Amino acid sequence: MSLAGKLETDVELKASAQQFHEVLCSRPHHISNVSPSKIQGVQLHQGEWGKEGSVIIWNYVSDGKAKVLKEQVEKIDPVKNSVTYKVIEGDVLNEYKSFKITIQVTPKGTGSVSHWTYEYEKLHPGISHPEKFLQFATELSREIDSHLTGAK
Repeated sequence: MSLAGKLETDVELKASAQQFHEVLCSRPHHISNVSPSKIQGVQLHQGEWGKEGSVIIWNYVSDGKAKVLKEQVEKIDPVKNSVTYKVIEGDVLNEYKSFKITIQVTPKGTGSVSHWTYEYEKLHPGISHPEKFLQFATELSREIDSHLTGAK
């Protein structure tokens, strides 16, 4: 049984790919205002917003508990509207040896689709796959989308 895994989900959005990517890449600190029940705060620990190599600390809620995630912006591709984060510290690493999140947003009709990919390696076989993050990504995407488009 392999300890490495990959989970993916797509979320249809009304906002443009550029708008959504810009929030995730350059203005993640605004997400706590958009989705305070999920994201309690986002701080820049090192570097600059929207720059590769920057380190961001996320205070989030999962399973009703406050958690922390420190990640490094590994890659930004403004042409493909994608950003890849590598988790370097935090609660996620209590269960996973490595954890990487890639979000790519592609235009679709008058809106777009956000494609979330989680690549991870579990610490041991008793750890479950992180399916809860798929629901988290879906709900967070919809809340950001509603904020960007003014939809309720």
